[in-house]
Order: sequence, then C-alpha cells, then structure tokens
Amino acid sequence: MGKKILVIHGPNLNLLGKRQPDIYGHDDFDAYFSHLRSLYTGVELYYFQSNHEGELVDVIQESENTYDAAIINAGGYSHTSVAIADAVAASNIPYIGVHISNIYSREPERHMDLLAKYCRGVIVGLGFKAYDFAIQYVLESSITDDLGLGGVV
Repeated sequence: MGKKILVIHGPNLNLLGKRQPDIYGHDDFDAYFSHLRSLYTGVELYYFQSNHEGELVDVIQESENTYDAAIINAGGYSHTSVAIADAVAASNIPYIGVHISNIYSREPERHMDLLAKYCRGVIVGLGFKAYDFAIQYVLESSITDDLGLGGVV
C-alpha cells in the first residue's frame, strides 16, 4: 500500500453540513472523506475527530510511528490551543494545516493560527478541496525531507 495519511478534525467539525452552511457549505465531511478515499485508492486515509483537546493531543502524539503525514484542521483550537501546537511541533511526521473557511476574512480572533508555524504549509479558504490539495502535496512532494519549509496557500 502507499502512504498512510491521517486527517484530524477538532471541535464542531462533526457538524459540517449543518453548522453555518453559509461559511462551511452544505456537505458533511464524512461524504467528502469517502470521496477522497475513492480518488486515492493507493493511499491509506484515516480520519479522527474530537471535540476534546486532550484527545486531539493524544492522537497527534500517537501518530508518529503510524502515519507518513497528517492533515489537521483543529477548528477553534487552531486559534487557542498551545497544547495542540506543542504536540504538532514535537511530532516527527509532517503536518499540513487546513481551514475550510478563509480565517483572514473572518473575526480578528480567527486570524492567528497557533499551529501554522509547525506545519509544512497551511491551506485556507478553499473549502473541502483543501484536503484534496493537501493529499496531493503529500504524494507529489518530498515532504519527508527535512527542508524546514512552511507557508500559507
């Protein structure tokens, strides 16, 4: 099998499709994740969602010896959780940050992403398509090389 990629979702992202559809759209993530699995049949894709900070930290810490890379949308914790940021910083696998909405066009408290500096890159404002772009990046780049590069797309 090919690469193993974990998608991690933080609080309230279990409500996608119901919560603020004007911002996040009308589709639920489970359906889109199934779509991703059908597109990337040679990739082992896994998904974890929790509304609890400690559970997210645990999954990040446990991901090191299991996955080649992780895609993280920590939801509101992106803007508040030093603990999650520290866990990503300590991880030995590359992380790609994702925000479904454009956090820079929203409330000022959403403009800061504490995890971003520890991610290889961050994709914002492109809806669910951001997950597809993140997977493509993992598959097409030498992401496991320690280039120390990071950025916002």
